[in-house]
Amino acid sequence: MLRIAVPNKGALSEPAAELLQEAGYRRRGMAKELVVVDHDNDVELFHLRPRDIAVYVGSGTVDVGITGQDMLLDSRTPAAEILPLGFARSTFRFAAPVGEHQDLSTLEGARIATSYENLVSDHLAGHGVSAEVVHLDGAVESSIRLGVADVIADVVETGTTLRQAGLEPFGDPIMTSEAVLFSRPGLELTDDAAHALEVLERRIRGVLVAREYVLLDYDVPTALLDRAVTITPGFQSPTVSPLHGGEWSAVRSMVEKAHAHRMMDELYEAGARAILVTAIQACRI
Repeated sequence: MLRIAVPNKGALSEPAAELLQEAGYRRRGMAKELVVVDHDNDVELFHLRPRDIAVYVGSGTVDVGITGQDMLLDSRTPAAEILPLGFARSTFRFAAPVGEHQDLSTLEGARIATSYENLVSDHLAGHGVSAEVVHLDGAVESSIRLGVADVIADVVETGTTLRQAGLEPFGDPIMTSEAVLFSRPGLELTDDAAHALEVLERRIRGVLVAREYVLLDYDVPTALLDRAVTITPGFQSPTVSPLHGGEWSAVRSMVEKAHAHRMMDELYEAGARAILVTAIQACRI
């Protein structure tokens, strides 16, 4: 069986569970269930702390895992990213009281509080900056007011929490991150597990594509068909079927969800009618 480590809590947990469920894998029935054996898909799902997943994968205890790129780098575990998963996107930045710091060069000798000690230390070393990194497990925004640090390094989303603490981000981002499916370098699997991993990757790709695309169906006068299909070229090309009588054609095309409404408007103006959009639950590309 293929052994998969998935986050058991936090911001990564629910999106990872939903992704795997949409891909056809069993979901745990209760939060305390740590291992789910999915015989139908030849996998075992181990629900672990997101920060520990890289360690388990790196040691070979499990074969592949899902965690954030930031946690992966902070673990310093050699890893081979298989697939970005499109959720838990974040930006990791330095922040300080307004006006006190401008860029990385001003951090020489500073005390920097963070939950990602290794990630920050490696970033500073890579830029030749010597500073003291103070490890905290959470609520790093309060560390400056409490006198523990001069600067923080943390995930920045809207910046609201920073502003409430009288802080502002400065300098270039340390990194941008998202959830990834990964393994250890040089992973060797049995034939069955290797096949299960191939299927897992194919299914996840199918779900990610399905989330970005919809099916667009419409009827259009055959004389206007060429114009219509230039609006909806499709993932590869549209499917065109003649309707009874020959004067109209039915068209089906896989299009990006973000552009579907614009395409519907353009199709209507081009003479198409009965324009329908249908969600795609899963696909294989």
